[in-house]
Amino acid sequence: MENLKSKVIIITGASSGIGEATAKFLAQNGAKVVLAARREELLKTIVNEINKEDGKAVYMQANVTSVEDMQKLAQFAVEQYGRIDVLINSAGIMPNSPLNELKIYDWDRMIDVNIKGVLYSIASVLPTMRNQQSGHIINISSLMGHKVIPSTTVYSATKFAVRAITEGLRQEESPTSHIRSTNISPGMTATGVLDEYQDYPSISPYSVARAIAFAINEPDDAGVNEIIIRPTLQSI
Repeated sequence: MENLKSKVIIITGASSGIGEATAKFLAQNGAKVVLAARREELLKTIVNEINKEDGKAVYMQANVTSVEDMQKLAQFAVEQYGRIDVLINSAGIMPNSPLNELKIYDWDRMIDVNIKGVLYSIASVLPTMRNQQSGHIINISSLMGHKVIPSTTVYSATKFAVRAITEGLRQEESPTSHIRSTNISPGMTATGVLDEYQDYPSISPYSVARAIAFAINEPDDAGVNEIIIRPTLQSI
């Protein structure tokens, strides 16, 4: 994991689940991590745990649905560490329901967090990365960003969008500003978000964290653009 050492990595949705596991794993391997989420107390606990293990971590309370928060987050990272090497868009929500239940509030929230949040985060770091002529943006999509099953229609739509954003970013930025982009699509993951699926086969968030680390650790001339990772026993 030599390429991870000293990289400055922003992680949204870092207070739990995949974001938390990724922050801890990357810090253990020498990265400087900047954690962001809405739940400040959880962020503070995670940062303290990392720093007690001789890692390097700071945090800022932020909401990905706020353009201003994301701009402040990018500025905070530069103030703390002087640059931004990687952005990991891990924030996401998944209040699934059939369309005929008309849960429009949930639809709006998913669009705001899962799509706009990704775009706002990218917008906050892109000027710095373009100026550096280097960077890496990693978006957490989902297996449901590759297929749709009943009740995931809107969630799947947002995660299909994440994949489109990631590919568009690759085409626009990689050839000229050397900014790499990676889409990570986890299957069932034991994040504690969906208690109703706790008896289904699932992978640890650390399995996803290791996939993210692999993509970052590849040499700068290699772009790992897509990873699907799911439980061996998952049929979908």
